[in-house]
Amino acid sequence: MMAALFPLLIFSAALGAGINAGLFFIFSVCIMGALGRLPAEQGIAAMQAINVVILNPLFLLAFMGTAVLSLVLVAGGFVHGGPARIYLIAGGLLFLGGTILVTMVFNVPMNNALEALQPGSDEAARLWSSTYLVDWVRWNHVRTLSSIGALGCFVMAFRAA
Repeated sequence: MMAALFPLLIFSAALGAGINAGLFFIFSVCIMGALGRLPAEQGIAAMQAINVVILNPLFLLAFMGTAVLSLVLVAGGFVHGGPARIYLIAGGLLFLGGTILVTMVFNVPMNNALEALQPGSDEAARLWSSTYLVDWVRWNHVRTLSSIGALGCFVMAFRAA
């Protein structure tokens, strides 16, 4: 029974990794640049609103659902032999480490620090211009590349399964 579900799990993980890669990509190449062109108060207020709105069931399904699938596929890679093994393990670890871990260790704390400030304050403007825009985007690039890498690995695992 599990063997019959395995290709569906791989396919679902590929879709989830792709959705996350697209989301992070658009933040890296468009959204953060646009917010950075706004006066600090407006950019901060917009990012604070994004950080509230993004925590919705569809995003959480794509983000955390792909994390759960990644855990299952890493374990499956160790249990199952075969040509898909390396792709399952690599894809799962890329998503878990480069997307989930980076989000929790870097991006979420930066979002929380920004959320704690009033958009019009000098402190918020300093944080926004001195570190947030540069550091948040740098770590978002890591999430983007990790999600793309996971997507590629899951596609290769699906082909090999």
